[in-house]
Amino acid sequence: MPPKRPEPWTPSAEQMALWPSVSGNTINGVGEGAHRQPSPVYWHAPDATPHGKLQLWFYNRITPFVQVAREERMRANEERVAPMADTRVEHTAAEWTTLVKDAARRAGADDVGITRVQREWVYDGYEVTEQFAIMLCVQHDWAELKTAPEETAAAEVIRQYARGMRVAKAVAGFIRQQGHDATPQGGPLAMPMLLLPAAISAGLGELGKHGSLINRTLGSNLRLAMVLTDVPLLVDTPDDFGADDFCTKCQSCSVACPPQAIGDEKNVVRGDTKWYVDFDKCLPYFNETQGCAACLAACPWNIPGVAENLVVKLATRRARQSQMQGS
Repeated sequence: MPPKRPEPWTPSAEQMALWPSVSGNTINGVGEGAHRQPSPVYWHAPDATPHGKLQLWFYNRITPFVQVAREERMRANEERVAPMADTRVEHTAAEWTTLVKDAARRAGADDVGITRVQREWVYDGYEVTEQFAIMLCVQHDWAELKTAPEETAAAEVIRQYARGMRVAKAVAGFIRQQGHDATPQGGPLAMPMLLLPAAISAGLGELGKHGSLINRTLGSNLRLAMVLTDVPLLVDTPDDFGADDFCTKCQSCSVACPPQAIGDEKNVVRGDTKWYVDFDKCLPYFNETQGCAACLAACPWNIPGVAENLVVKLATRRARQSQMQGS
């Protein structure tokens, strides 16, 4: 018997009165066969996007409990990065890679990877001149996240955005103390470039059906942050451990999604076929629940201890299939 989906959900008339005439899916490039840079759609300056009024409406609905976490994130954003030293210390790419990854873990990163910046990740109208992106993962407290879409989960997500920013500032500060420039970036406000494809390129995981990263040990129970720099670094390679195949057969997040924004088929988005969450269905519920995250609460990869076991099972299944094809 197939799992039962929630009853259809209807957004408030108050919110929908602010909805722009243009679809967020159209802005995101759903159905477009050609590659292009992403367009700002949400989490940018409210007056710079058609959905800006909805973003302000979202802010005005934040409860006092969640506001405490939001103020913590704002303090993290305001904290200063260490000044850049006058004397430049030079290292080989291999040495720099070890040093920055060690600095990230000391600062509290739960995983770290490195990739070379690609233009197709940079938002249209923005510029990134740095060559490398140091991608950082920080893990949620599962007991808090699994309460989604309650406000306890919303507050936890915001707290981890704050932690991610502090980790990014610590890594950037370490590089700056060696006499080289580095720029920290943290969510949820949009960076000059997309974090998710950069994290995938940096070997931190695969794209899940719910539109979030799935890491081989953390699952999707995480937030991302980033440091941009020109110090020479060795890049990591994508980590294909079977999460994409798993999502093809799993329906946990799509069944759990109250606005039914998660489909069972991939979409063509700006030239790539990939998992995509319907923006126009997701955002209204996201706004009315201060961040939702019901899909992450339902994701099997996030249950403590499950991710590592799934990776082993998927590897065993792949090996068995390979043997059968070779026989």
